[in-house]
Amino acid sequence: MTDSIDFDAARIYAIPMRARFRGITVREGMLIDGPAGWGEFCPFADYDDVVSAFWLATTIEQCTVGWPEPIRDRIPINCTIPAVGPERAHEITATSGCRTAKVKVADHPDSLAEDLARVEAVRDALGPDAAIRVDANGVWDVDTAITHIRQLDKAAGGLEYVEQPCRTIDELAAVRRQVDVRIAADESIRRAEDPLRVAVAGAADVAVIKCTPLGGVRRSLRVAEAAGLPCVVSSALETSVGLAAQLALAGALPELDFACGLGTLSLLEGDVVSGAASLRPVDGYMPVPRVPPTPDSALLDTYELTDSHQAARWRDRLARVRDELDRPRNGS
Repeated sequence: MTDSIDFDAARIYAIPMRARFRGITVREGMLIDGPAGWGEFCPFADYDDVVSAFWLATTIEQCTVGWPEPIRDRIPINCTIPAVGPERAHEITATSGCRTAKVKVADHPDSLAEDLARVEAVRDALGPDAAIRVDANGVWDVDTAITHIRQLDKAAGGLEYVEQPCRTIDELAAVRRQVDVRIAADESIRRAEDPLRVAVAGAADVAVIKCTPLGGVRRSLRVAEAAGLPCVVSSALETSVGLAAQLALAGALPELDFACGLGTLSLLEGDVVSGAASLRPVDGYMPVPRVPPTPDSALLDTYELTDSHQAARWRDRLARVRDELDRPRNGS
């Protein structure tokens, strides 16, 4: 089926970030056209070819066969607050239109005071009845997690959940036994050797599912079923082209009890899709697309990666990952 895709014609983009996020200031990736529409291949630079192969599988699914029929038309969205000062956090929250906020914490080892101020600012912007969740990206040890979660829960006036406070499943379980806040597993699922068989039910209350690194909407639905937990669909920091697959997953889940982390275009200075087709929250919701959005040719030119050496690295990476994707793998 990949014979119908002209990989050599892929467009490479580089879009500046509004603030440093996940250690990067520019988001790069490739946009690939196929018979069913456009897809996006954008694994982060530190991901190896084995991991990146799942990202490419998502791209190929989107380009060639599309997605399952959705069971809902729109998705509730949380705004995402990067590791910024309290004034900026308040501004982002207040202008988002969302009733749930996901706040990045643990940006550096001594960040607690900054994290508490950021969470307090978000609560002030949202009011008392909205939901706040925090994401530590697995950097705390168990004792630190317990201490910080309790303080952040107090600052928030109650946290909805804490996403990936520690790295391992055993550490998540240890924290979960000691705190009254829900624990969500993210990296523990998608970075597991086999996400279809990772035992998260005793270690977490919520499963964070990211379609892009899991190998497509259909495989992500199987991962969600295997996790046996309420699910949240979260972005991998894509443009609207890649976000469309995440929204398709959220639209197809049998149940969706939490707002999803898909309002992440606000973290980028721009998008490759123009006008109403650009996937941004309106009044805290985003629509479920039936087909991938088409990039705007002028925006493709605006955000084209012009560094020839970096562009060559992306094309070489795509060729290697295509070879890797052809190898048998667990859970495929």
